[in-house]
Amino acid sequence: MSLNVLRTADAWYVATPAGAAEITTTAKTTAELLGDRAAITAAAGSADTVPVASLDLVSPVTAPCRVVAQMTNFTSHVTDAGMDPAAVPLTFFRKTSGSISGPFDDVVRPAHVTLLDYEVEIGLVIGRELPVGTEITAVHEYVAGLVVTNDVSARDVQLPQTQFYEAKSYPTFTPVGPALVLLEADELKRFADLRLTLSVNGTVRQNALVAGDMIHRPLEALRALARFQRLDPGDLVLTGTPAGTALSAPPKAVEKIAALLPPAVKWKLFFKGQAKNPKYLADGDVVEASVATDDGALDLGTQRTIVRHRR
Repeated sequence: MSLNVLRTADAWYVATPAGAAEITTTAKTTAELLGDRAAITAAAGSADTVPVASLDLVSPVTAPCRVVAQMTNFTSHVTDAGMDPAAVPLTFFRKTSGSISGPFDDVVRPAHVTLLDYEVEIGLVIGRELPVGTEITAVHEYVAGLVVTNDVSARDVQLPQTQFYEAKSYPTFTPVGPALVLLEADELKRFADLRLTLSVNGTVRQNALVAGDMIHRPLEALRALARFQRLDPGDLVLTGTPAGTALSAPPKAVEKIAALLPPAVKWKLFFKGQAKNPKYLADGDVVEASVATDDGALDLGTQRTIVRHRR
């Protein structure tokens, strides 16, 4: 049975039908908590609860940790980016864990960023040491649970630099939670039934099922990572986003013309056009991201963040 772990600044909780039961543990990090499963199980059976709404929740994934993300991993997103899904390799990039923030914290846009984008994603939380060279036969052996994440991106930093690290690593650029949903092996088999949804100011921008859209599933991704990247309990792996982000590929004719221009001219024209795109996040925008199966059997919860522009 799944267990929804919640975290405040000074305590851990398990969500129960009656409310939130505090976990009796000395764990300060997600890794330490995952090593104290007896305490989590005990709290799940406690009758001593407080209303979940009374808790000031922070990210259930603690920093420092590794944050690894898959690139263009949904067919709809790949197509929207003007690429061929059949030709997209399984690739990764890193984000700093300093970008992790709570599920209800503000997303702060740095003053020099103008094109702020969103990407709802499912995060895998590693529950067991995964050294380089490990042979993985099943996801549940190494994944403790799942979380809702938003891979916030500064597109005007990302694209000209042709690298993702800075553009996706500013503080508050990885909202996580509200819950770390610990899953049993049978429950993880329903991963393909999860639906990712993101809305801005109440208007749905992203809405897709993993089934039929995600290209490289967690088992394949973890096997690929194990060739070169060590992972440890508490580390976070983001699994990609579907179509619906503010950024999309320009028409083919425009793309061909732009390819003939000097880089400085090309980017100047590109960003001039993107500045007119109303989908990029503006000051005060409310972003809600959720992940759940349509029948509600698995529900990772909904995060609600407000965009604030640093001036």
